[in-house]
Amino acid sequence: MKIIISPAKKMKVDADSFAVLSQPKYMTETAEIAQTLQRATYDELQTLWHTNDKLTRLNQARLERLDLTHQVTPALIAYSGIQYQYMAPDVFTAAALAYVQAHLRILSGFYGILRPFDGVVPYRLEMQAKLRVGDADNLYAYWGDKLYTALNNAGEPIINLASQEYAKTIQKYLQPSDVFIDIVFGSLVDGKVKTRATLAKMARGEMVRFMAENNVTTLDELRMFDRLNYHYQAALSSDDKLVFIDN
Repeated sequence: MKIIISPAKKMKVDADSFAVLSQPKYMTETAEIAQTLQRATYDELQTLWHTNDKLTRLNQARLERLDLTHQVTPALIAYSGIQYQYMAPDVFTAAALAYVQAHLRILSGFYGILRPFDGVVPYRLEMQAKLRVGDADNLYAYWGDKLYTALNNAGEPIINLASQEYAKTIQKYLQPSDVFIDIVFGSLVDGKVKTRATLAKMARGEMVRFMAENNVTTLDELRMFDRLNYHYQAALSSDDKLVFIDN
């Protein structure tokens, strides 16, 4: 079983909590992306990032002193958005940490795909950003099938806890034999499933935590998820989609 999740815009540096075990797989590609960003003007970066002046200055300063191998933080700890707060990996047991290292992969516009203990530095770059790198018109074209190939699911189910922006880097290259399971967290409103972005991020983090704490390896075990008042709804689900409703 492989679990894919999105990164977070909010990042931190923490060299003390856990040791970095490896470098990201696609460091050469990341370096090329970094060089492309470093050549951009302030206005170009602000347009690319959709940021205010304060955030643009902060992230441009990061680019200017960027060193991909210095003061790196394990990816699982470096991202600190809502999903990662609810995952709370800093208090995982050794068994839970081993589980996510084996099963969890983080998709990234900057790094491509990350294992939990790959060392990363703070950056700002969404997968859907309109950045031309080399001969590629955008990051989807630049990364191509590399993320799918690196996932190396070997016939295992792929559990999709990523946003559509990131999930489609994998979906586009799925083979007929692949099992790709979308996870939906929502509420029933007038008989229809409605997803609220913030609540879904919280639930995605909780689900990763649930899977790690319970060593989940089957879909039947995954259907038992019941945190944040979500419960599996068989009537709304299908072979390739598991729907959880808060009730």
